[in-house]
Amino acid sequence: MKYEFMSERRKSIEMTQIELSKKIGVTQSMICNIESGRRRPSPELAQKIGTILGLDWTMFFTTDKSDNVDAFENKHG
Repeated sequence: MKYEFMSERRKSIEMTQIELSKKIGVTQSMICNIESGRRRPSPELAQKIGTILGLDWTMFFTTDKSDNVDAFENKHG
């Protein structure tokens, strides 16, 4: 799952991956991996990202609404 909401928000406040990584104490490659969906942040890291970017940190752990619709349709056909 890609975390496009994270990269979109970061870009909207004109923050680079490097700037975000320095603020939360991780590498730029970690930010890149999270945004691309290769890594999922820990709850602690998600909270830090959420605080800096002004996002609800639980968004990293909720299923995409479109996934919920697909699951419902598959179950109830």
